[in-house]
Amino acid sequence: MTRVVQGAVAAGVSAVALTALAPVASAAPAPAAAAYNGACGTGYRTVNSTPIGGIGTAYLTYNSATGKNCAVAIRNVAGDPVAMELYIRRGGGEIYADQDGGAFRSYVGPVYVAAAGSCVDWWGAMDGTSFQRYGTNCG
Repeated sequence: MTRVVQGAVAAGVSAVALTALAPVASAAPAPAAAAYNGACGTGYRTVNSTPIGGIGTAYLTYNSATGKNCAVAIRNVAGDPVAMELYIRRGGGEIYADQDGGAFRSYVGPVYVAAAGSCVDWWGAMDGTSFQRYGTNCG
């Protein structure tokens, strides 16, 4: 009987030792928000941004020399192509001034509109998650 108890105690100590040596599982960190990638070209600076769920970020940029706005939407982590679409227009204007869409690995756009002195509407979707910003960056 003593042997059984000693065996049980030894097994318990071994289990505790193995548990102490096992790596601690932790949640994977969320991917960092995608940084603006310069896709609009030289002279454009970021004037607005909006998250696209947890999968990406859309950026609105402006070039003061040309009076044009440009939008681009970028995935946090590039991967297999997913459906993306992006639209831009002068606030309250036409259906859209410029658009881009398709299946892309990392980003959609750039799309442009001349909107000096006007508000800008920009919207789209990435892998089924939509975003919209209306009446922004007026002036």
